[in-house]
Amino acid sequence: PPDQREHPAALMDARDVLLSNASAQQLGVRSGLSRATALALAPHLRMGRPDAVRDLQALTSVAHVALAFTPSVCFATTPMLAAAGCVGHAGAEPGGALHTVMLQVQSSLRCFGGQQALMQRLRAAWLPLGCTVQLASAPTAQGAAVLARLAEGDAGELHCADLRSMACRLDGAPVQLLGLGRDILDVLEGMGLGTLGALRRLPGRGLARRFGEGLLDALARVYGERPDPSPAWITLPDVFEVRIELQARADTTGQVLHGAQLLIEPLLVWARAHQARVRRFTLFMHHEPRHRKDAGTPSVTELTIALAEPSCDADHLSVLLRERLAHLSLPAPTLELRLHCADVARGSPFSAELFASARGEREGLARLIERLQARLGPQQVQRLAPAAEHRAGRHGLPERSVVQAASAPRPVWLLHEPQPLPERQSRPWLDGQPLQLLCGPERVESGWWTVPRTVRDYFIAQTPEGALVWICRARLPLSVEESASGWLVCGWFA
Repeated sequence: PPDQREHPAALMDARDVLLSNASAQQLGVRSGLSRATALALAPHLRMGRPDAVRDLQALTSVAHVALAFTPSVCFATTPMLAAAGCVGHAGAEPGGALHTVMLQVQSSLRCFGGQQALMQRLRAAWLPLGCTVQLASAPTAQGAAVLARLAEGDAGELHCADLRSMACRLDGAPVQLLGLGRDILDVLEGMGLGTLGALRRLPGRGLARRFGEGLLDALARVYGERPDPSPAWITLPDVFEVRIELQARADTTGQVLHGAQLLIEPLLVWARAHQARVRRFTLFMHHEPRHRKDAGTPSVTELTIALAEPSCDADHLSVLLRERLAHLSLPAPTLELRLHCADVARGSPFSAELFASARGEREGLARLIERLQARLGPQQVQRLAPAAEHRAGRHGLPERSVVQAASAPRPVWLLHEPQPLPERQSRPWLDGQPLQLLCGPERVESGWWTVPRTVRDYFIAQTPEGALVWICRARLPLSVEESASGWLVCGWFA
């Protein structure tokens, strides 16, 4: 509610402030302050503890969005993780530990039309996640992270194009943003050293002798005086799986739907980063053990949603989820949700069309059928489709069986006449090298009204160099009149 947002609030660890809202910042409560100091500045401050699991899931979604704009994305577990030409998003802990994502965007600026255009697209892509993202840019990763935390309490964002302008900004930053321990911060506060500029003006040898080389090294990396270590770049997982613990137990599917919709957007972010569309996903509902009716009551309810057409439309997936949940009865209250997806269709989604087209009509019909099947059940909604079937007893063949019988991939380059291949120990060879069978057999039987008829098994094979070829051989003879010939190469894949 608005009145709660206006009330001073902060996230705390055991002793210090991790993050504060705008109302608390107006009273002077900032990251790195001790609990006693924060309460002295804001006696009515509301304090809470962060949810590490949920924060990590949100941070992962932020990183997955960034992977659509640059392949060089990493988490910064300390303020000393760096890469030249970085954009930093900093979050809740001093120094940005566990709440900072680093993007190396130097090589992407030209592709997206410059830094301002890239920033605008990043903000728009992060908006559906519901996360508050603070952007900053600098020539060093640590500098970008500190600037992002520094801009947290200021209006606007901080962007520095060179080391000189970055140093001017950093000199006024509080020392808490380095991520130092409370014991060091207390000593620095007692010495009257509250900013990075004041700390930097001290003699380096004396600073290292008093606080160790770690502080001097961190300060040098922030200002770009020492090279950054090589970061561990994030790679997208092949399977999406995320779980969320509900704030309160869900007794109805309507309450489950609200929590499940929070998982849809991270799923689509992962799919877009893979340049893919969701074809099938499964929602697991974990139930409260002590409220189960008997020992036979399942501990988990599984709901699988398969799409007729792969999609990255959050509204469409939410509609299908709502329709399916409306016909589901929960055996026990739900405490936790888990969303799993491993079935996607590769390739970017189709762009929007200005005028109506046949493809748009097909997509609209497919979505209508999906909604009807979700509401009435898959067995109640079927489609008519032609099939090569003349037997009267098979006239009611479900249309989905026809769809599943679609042919395998075909090569781009088909030979005018299949060429014979040598065979050694029942294995085909090409150009003196053995072929590895990857896919098949796909049986093709046709031309029974002609002589000779076509009865072949087709395979996709790979050469040692990695090229894909389409080969076949006659299947084993079914009668004495039929004879099996050797391997033939029929075409090449692009």
